[in-house]
Amino acid sequence: MDPRLKKIVEKIRDKSLREKVSSLIENPLVEIEGKVYTGLPLNRSPAGLSRHHSYPGGFLEHTIASTEIALTLCKVIEKIYHGKIDRDLVIAGMVLHDIFKPLTYEEEKNGTYTATPLAERLDHLTLAVSELIRRGFPLNLIHIVCAHHGGAAGPIWPRTIEALVCHLADVTDSRLNGEVLRAARYLSRTATGEELHISTSKEAFEIVHSKVIEGWDGVRKTVEKIIKDRLA
Repeated sequence: MDPRLKKIVEKIRDKSLREKVSSLIENPLVEIEGKVYTGLPLNRSPAGLSRHHSYPGGFLEHTIASTEIALTLCKVIEKIYHGKIDRDLVIAGMVLHDIFKPLTYEEEKNGTYTATPLAERLDHLTLAVSELIRRGFPLNLIHIVCAHHGGAAGPIWPRTIEALVCHLADVTDSRLNGEVLRAARYLSRTATGEELHISTSKEAFEIVHSKVIEGWDGVRKTVEKIIKDRLA
């Protein structure tokens, strides 16, 4: 398990739930009609094909970032609103909400990603919910995963505080990353005449920051630096 992910999972206080989550992360696979589907390694997989975290390692970044956002929302609920929330469910929900996305992506020789044959039949949410049920996870955790897209884009609206927090955290991080990637692509295209393929979130944030600090000259210099570093 990636040490960053392991550190998050270890925050789950309930031993039984923590062990179940760890087991699934260490073996994120499903078996259908006798065939085992494993997908991309979690530390190499993107979390999307184009909208957000669409680069190697994007899956882990999104999982970690959205969990941190969710825990901040937990703190707000407890400290500001004096509400009660089950942090174990929130952590487990964020760690597992996209756990089977890597099964739906495959990497092409040119470094781009496409949908797998499995993804043409089942989406990552359906895969996750069915596997969580099969493995005996708590109903309230299964609901979090089922509702994390919200009712407008998913099968059901969040019906618990924990599910609502996880939904908002997922949307917030997806939007943050997606908007920065979009801005970086636009800036690189406008400054150089050719859109730079963004391969890390660090590159995207560097490009956006350079425009704020040094204007278009800064963008050009940053893009040139990124290309030079890649060649090196």
